[in-house]
Formats: sequence, C-alpha cells, structure tokens
Amino acid sequence: MNRIIACVDGSVYTTSVCDHAAWAAGRMQLPVEVLHVVQRQFDAVAYTDFNSGMGGMGGQDRLLQELAVLEEQRNQVLLQRGSAVLQGAEAQVRRFGIQQVSTRCRHGSLVDALTELEDATSLVVIGKRGEAADFDRLHLGTNVERVVRAVRRPVLVAARAFRPIERVLVAYDGASSSRTAVEEVCANPLLRDLDRHVVMVAGATPAAEGHLEWARSRLNASGGRYTLERLVGEPETEISDYVKAQDIHLLVMGAYGHSRIRQLIVGSTTTQMIRTCLVPVLLYR
Repeated sequence: MNRIIACVDGSVYTTSVCDHAAWAAGRMQLPVEVLHVVQRQFDAVAYTDFNSGMGGMGGQDRLLQELAVLEEQRNQVLLQRGSAVLQGAEAQVRRFGIQQVSTRCRHGSLVDALTELEDATSLVVIGKRGEAADFDRLHLGTNVERVVRAVRRPVLVAARAFRPIERVLVAYDGASSSRTAVEEVCANPLLRDLDRHVVMVAGATPAAEGHLEWARSRLNASGGRYTLERLVGEPETEISDYVKAQDIHLLVMGAYGHSRIRQLIVGSTTTQMIRTCLVPVLLYR
C-alpha cells in the first residue's frame, strides 16, 4: 500500500511536517509513516591520523577504541531521543483524525532511506530547515535539495507552521515538470477541489501562448474554479508577489529544471522560491 512519509528530526518544523502530512493523508486517503533518521559519524573520524603524540600504533588503536565506545553511546542517546520524537510526531498526526500511522527509525542517510522506501510512497513531507537552521530564515536545510534531487516522488516542503490550505498557485513555465504540476491540480485529490491559480511569467510570445492554451484546456476539462494568468517580469519576484497579494496557501512547481552545474552558476528559481516564500511548496519532478 502506498503511504505518505513525514520526515521528522525534532526541530521546530516537526509539528508542521506532521500537520501537513496529516492534511495530505486526509485528502488522499492514505496512511502516514513518520520517519526519523539517525546519522552515524564515527566512520569519518576513524581515518584521521592520530599517530602524532599518541605513542605509536598502540596509542592510536586505544584512542580509536575509545572513540568507538563514545560513538556507540552517542548513538544510543540519539536513538532514545529519536524514539521520543517519533512518539510525539505520531500523536500529532493522530490529532487530525488519521488512524493509520506508523513510525520508523533508521541509521544512515535520509536520502538513502527515502530512496529505499519510495516505491510504496506517494508523497514525501519535509521541513524547509532542520535543527541547525531553525533561526535563519534564508537558509535552506541541507537535506531538502538532496531529497528533491534524489527522490522520484512529489516532495511537500512544509512551512514553519501549518494553516488550512484552500488556495493553491502553480508556477507554470511549460516545462515537463510544470505540466505535471498542472495535471496534478486537475486530477490528484490532494489538490483537485482547491481554488487553483496557474501563473506563467513570460513575454507575449507564440510559445508562451501555446503553453497557456494547453494549461487552459486541461483546467477546463477537469472542471471547477481556476485562474490562469501570464505575468511579465522576473519569475522569483512575480511569483512571490502573487503569493502575497492573493493570499496563496500552497505553491506548486516543477523541481530543478536545469543541470546542477548551471544552477551553481545562475541559481535556481526552485531554491529561491523555497527560501523566500512563507508558504509550503509542493515539488514535482
């Protein structure tokens, strides 16, 4: 059975991640699995050169053994903390009336865990920032970009706090991932009956008009209310301003349309939107 995975780490985003996951589960009629990953750190330490001042290899071996014991003790503490985080997160999801809730604690990498679980996953929910970045509004959590690039399933990046979602904006540019986003607001029960806004930031070119006509035909076929607009300007600015002006509750967009090398040079609209918009962002590959 498919499920929604809520990734929690004990940061201030944990409650919001659980609330967004529960909202999605209620609309999609799917169970929620709450996932907490404990990362091991000792392997990186073991290769450090401890020969100097340690009395030769015997001293180095003793130090490495002590480090291994300390790391094991650390892992036990983190597992106990993870168990407490998972218990609290499960209770938070159940407050929304979601009955099918399970928990999972893993060692290793969050990306590896999600990749292994994605075949039976319909949606991944993760916070914008983790424990180390709770108070830096423009810092994007290190796991977010890695997860979006690695996982083939839609990723819902939760804002700091949940609020009921009634109006959704699709940032549309005609690319395949943004067309997927339009298809989802037309057919997916997660988004289908919401007040849908589809906005394209582009000049008045034949290509842009063709993309808009495609979106209009899909929205008309799906029924329900929608707004379709073309704006002129910088995508980051126009989309952010639209979110504020129209009191949008959820931004939907395609994820990372260019190569990693290009983004290192010119930046990414996707990353910028996640950083600056104060609403949750739903990303489609």
